[in-house]
Amino acid sequence: MADAKVIPFDDDRSRGGAAQRPSRRRSAGRRGAAGESAPVGEVQPLPTRTVPQDDVSVTREEQPFAEPPGDGGLERRIAGGLAFLRRRLTGEYEVDDFGYDEELTDQVLMSLLRPVYEKYFRVEVKGVENIPAKGGALIVANHSGTLPLDGLMMQVAVHDHHPADRHLRLLAADLVFVLPVVNELARKLGHTLACAEDAERLLGQGELVGVMPEGFKGIGKPFGERYKLQRFGRGGFVSTALRQGAPIIPCSIVGAEEIYPMIGNSKTLARVLGFPYFPLTPTFPWLGPLGAIPLPTKWTIQFGEPIPTDGYPPEAAEDPMLMFNLTDQVREQIQHTLYKLLVQRRSVFF
Repeated sequence: MADAKVIPFDDDRSRGGAAQRPSRRRSAGRRGAAGESAPVGEVQPLPTRTVPQDDVSVTREEQPFAEPPGDGGLERRIAGGLAFLRRRLTGEYEVDDFGYDEELTDQVLMSLLRPVYEKYFRVEVKGVENIPAKGGALIVANHSGTLPLDGLMMQVAVHDHHPADRHLRLLAADLVFVLPVVNELARKLGHTLACAEDAERLLGQGELVGVMPEGFKGIGKPFGERYKLQRFGRGGFVSTALRQGAPIIPCSIVGAEEIYPMIGNSKTLARVLGFPYFPLTPTFPWLGPLGAIPLPTKWTIQFGEPIPTDGYPPEAAEDPMLMFNLTDQVREQIQHTLYKLLVQRRSVFF
């Protein structure tokens, strides 16, 4: 593979379009009842019960002959699954200009990520109410963990916990879009290239956009530098937010730093494979594929209070001092929250 080229956030690319989220439906099961038969040769009157109009409804425990619920729900789920397969096979589904497949994301990809989020990393989410219910907004988070699982977990957190059922569109490095399989999955999940052109179009369409300005410097830093934020690039994300008047929401993620403790970096292998780094951990590559399994750390994701940008004039996006000050403000807020969460954490794994 050729050497990975990291495209700066300020570079221009053309993208477009955004799908509208469909509503979710939850099906309910059907109930039924069966009576007892009387002995042969003997006619027994049916028992009756008079229920006043203002009486409470009969509970499940008071209906011993009712059929268990869920039969109708199962039928609907099967029918929905078959309809989903038919649409995939016949091509009757939509993707936007970025390649985002909303139906596949909601029905399949999120269902695959959710057990990792809920059962393995046991993610706790705080401050999700700071994310606006509508309109464009830019979430800026720290980046860590050797592999970019933190971005995926942040995406599930927004998808599952935001009351307005919003979807996070992540900006990713170009390496993501040259890897087989990973490229297709990233596009289907709504990820796009980390450049100003794509970010501005998404924000202009009212989308929720996520960026991790540390890039490879954050995700590939040694274990000894965990939870110490690296440089936030040249502040391109601030310029983009200013142009669109979108609020900036700092996000702090604790727990990802320990999933792959990076104790070394094989630069030779990284250069041969075209990667920005080749991690050496206590388990990888010594244990082979088993060494690639992340440690089951306990995660906390906290979304901070929004930093508004709509009060600045249009020419503010070209002011280097303002960009520097806002970038530093976002970085300091994330770092301060990281320290606060670390103090509150009882254990890495609990």
